[in-house]
Amino acid sequence: MLTEKERLNQVFRHEKPDRPPCICPGGMMNMITTELMDTCGAVWPQAHTDAGMMAQLALANYEQGCFENVGVPFCMTVEAEALGAQVSMGSKAVEPHVAQYVIDSVAEWRKLKPLNVNEGRAKVVLDAIRILKSKNLSVPIIGNITGPVSTAGSVLEPVVFYKELRKRNQEAHEFMGFVTEQILNFARAQIEAGADVIAISDPSGTGEILGPRFFQEFAVTYLNQLLDGLQSEKMGTIVHICGQMRSVYEQVNQIHSDALSFDSIVPMKKARENLGGRILMGNVSTYALEFGSPKQIEKMTKNCAADGSDILSPACGLGTKSPLKNVQAILQTLKKDEVLANA
Repeated sequence: MLTEKERLNQVFRHEKPDRPPCICPGGMMNMITTELMDTCGAVWPQAHTDAGMMAQLALANYEQGCFENVGVPFCMTVEAEALGAQVSMGSKAVEPHVAQYVIDSVAEWRKLKPLNVNEGRAKVVLDAIRILKSKNLSVPIIGNITGPVSTAGSVLEPVVFYKELRKRNQEAHEFMGFVTEQILNFARAQIEAGADVIAISDPSGTGEILGPRFFQEFAVTYLNQLLDGLQSEKMGTIVHICGQMRSVYEQVNQIHSDALSFDSIVPMKKARENLGGRILMGNVSTYALEFGSPKQIEKMTKNCAADGSDILSPACGLGTKSPLKNVQAILQTLKKDEVLANA
């Protein structure tokens, strides 16, 4: 019988496992709910700054039958904070968010401090990965990185950033080059600490916001610079892009990740038609996971698998009020189908 790590690795090798893996990486695709916190005694916001508690919460996600992985951190603010942004740690029900930007223009990028993996919350994340690695788990450890465009839009006000992609194009590229180098260092450190997979979420780098030209010039270019810079011994990489894909499928197909993940606005069948043999992940509605029923989740899970999803996952980060029974329904459906298929 395959372990969870072996099953995911088979998918990354373009082999067909006994059934699709069921994962939720972390980062923007947060898998932590208040009910899960209550089951294990590790809570936000303390878990964002305590490596032991962070690892405990990540492990609870697997132990409670939610997903077949562990992953840290649980937000998208670690990189921005390390680069100088002020971050509010939120509450038990609210994720951390950027409270104050660092610079006012891409031209000021030299004011940013380099990301130091040996201090602050970057170190907390690495220590949490080391704790999880020490447990010799059969499930993959997923390290999470905020994508280049989204990180850039967390240290500089996004509207200003988007305008200056055109108005200050050369300086915008210098800024993006610096940002990408910093988050690459963080991703490499996560692999060295024990991460099997690196998931990159870039929700601000969408085709809808940037348009095809700037999606190619900034999102694809710097995602690939990041992906190409990772160690060759990684198990796999995942890139999650938000928004509609219909205007940028051609550009998305140029992203060098092993797997591509989309939110629920993208029909999985359309993604499969446009992306051929790519490994696709997703995309069970997080709205349904929070407000629907296990029966609805079961139906959505089966539809996603039938429409071409290789890795079943929520379409985005879970709402913290999502009932545990709904979250567990994705994996339960896959396991039930596996038993029926082998009966």
